[in-house]
Amino acid sequence: MTCQENPAAEDHGNGGTPPSLWVVRFAPAIPKGGQVLDLACGGGRHARLLLAAGHSLLAIDRDTSKIKDLEEQCEIVTADLEAPGSDPLAGRHFTGIVVTNYLHRPLLARLPAALEPGGILIYETFALGNERFGKPSNPDFLLKPGELLDAVEGPLRVRAYEDLIVERPKPAAVQRLVAEKMA
Repeated sequence: MTCQENPAAEDHGNGGTPPSLWVVRFAPAIPKGGQVLDLACGGGRHARLLLAAGHSLLAIDRDTSKIKDLEEQCEIVTADLEAPGSDPLAGRHFTGIVVTNYLHRPLLARLPAALEPGGILIYETFALGNERFGKPSNPDFLLKPGELLDAVEGPLRVRAYEDLIVERPKPAAVQRLVAEKMA
């Protein structure tokens, strides 16, 4: 399930799911020269976009089988981000972090500290209200109103934020944010 408004479903080497238009729009804001994190990368639709833009990349997911073809191009870590004691971000800093269709609140709270000064966070996932459209419907996996804004308040400057209903590729309630870590 995706939450971007993307009418085309062309094949991007990842099972036909195109990158989120939100990520496509704001990925150019990520500074060059450092490593970018694609967190909960799934089939690699954003990893491929970021690699094509020339970024050094770390892709993390609990199932990395769909991105094996990227092993020569980026660092891939297989990790259950929600397992007790799992900390694949420990001691690491990134010029950009991209997260879509994933919410684990303890990790969300840690993302601002994992950004380098000037780094960009691009986040897009489901929000309360999505239960009327289908899954996810469990409130544990749906952002509360303003929750993304609250998570970055202080260390990050919000560049763009939306809390809305999208129609494509299927109706969904989403929140999406782009924020920059202040130097």
